Amino acid sequence: MKAPAQPSASEGARADAAVAYAAFDHLATMVAVVSPDGRCVFANASFENVLGLSRRSVQRGSVFDWFVEAHTLRDTVAAVARNEFATSRMEALLRRPGPTGGDALPVHAIVNQMDGTPHVLLELVEIEQQTRQDREERALGQAKANKELIRNLAHEIKNPLGGIRGAAQLLEMEVESRALTEYTQVIINEADRLQALVDRLLAPHRKPHVVSDVNIHEVCERVRSLILAEFPRGLQVERDYDVSIPDFRGDREQLIQAVLNIAHNAAQALAERIVSGDACITLRTRIARQVTLGKQRYRLALELHIEDNGPGVPESIREHIFYPLVSGRDGGSGLGLTLAQTFVQQHQGTIECESEPGRTQFKIVIPLP
Repeated sequence: MKAPAQPSASEGARADAAVAYAAFDHLATMVAVVSPDGRCVFANASFENVLGLSRRSVQRGSVFDWFVEAHTLRDTVAAVARNEFATSRMEALLRRPGPTGGDALPVHAIVNQMDGTPHVLLELVEIEQQTRQDREERALGQAKANKELIRNLAHEIKNPLGGIRGAAQLLEMEVESRALTEYTQVIINEADRLQALVDRLLAPHRKPHVVSDVNIHEVCERVRSLILAEFPRGLQVERDYDVSIPDFRGDREQLIQAVLNIAHNAAQALAERIVSGDACITLRTRIARQVTLGKQRYRLALELHIEDNGPGVPESIREHIFYPLVSGRDGGSGLGLTLAQTFVQQHQGTIECESEPGRTQFKIVIPLP
């Protein structure tokens, strides 16, 4: 009987490393344990995902092979291993093989010493990812400031409004002239209009109250039917769905309102194309993996893209479109996108906008169970 094959020394070392450094697989950033000469002792799951290669393939050669102009990184790794300094940071270009076509990925590289071993720890942070996280943090901070400002402003307006409306009603009961009654009605109607505006300003501060299983495609279909009912000619609302996306817990009505606000803005921006008959809005759903939202990492997330072929968001307001009372349209209240952002954030999600003439895309990302 033939004896079972024994693992080679290198395979055994890789297995030991996989056990010793298993915790690194839970990190969202790319992490590799590297010997002073550049041999990759261990690479975590994020490193595998970005390179599009198996761990065995990554560990087969030198880590410097994955970088464009790696001489600076090579010198730094050697210096840290010699204890010339404990840590170093630099910008680098990570070379991605295979389906990516060899595109170089800009990364921020951090080289650290490791206690009790001659190896060094190499951590890579995607510069785009860092920029996105910084942008999300700024958006959250700005949203909180906006909420506090709006809440205080709305309450300051709401209190005297009730007195104005009540006084107008009492005055209407006292006057006998029909012409004067019309004036009191103007006061009452305008007070009611301001009251409705105040209620809309306060609406985002209410937490999701109808929490149930939500199917994002039911939300999209509801929005699609509403948009086509209002714009029956000259506008196409195309579907591009990933039907494998699971349901998640949330407030269905809030999400419908958020998506409807964005899609309705898009339809209004497409007015000229609707007249010419080539206006298009696309609702696209996808799964994103290993997503960081609000400093928390999620294994899966929903990506909903709402894209149109309109003129784009005016550059003058592009950085402020989620601020309250900011509108690129005459007569717009500037509350639609503020409400959409708040409703998405209440589902632990984010919303972003990319816009240029001929293409505007809003991307909603919400964590999935």
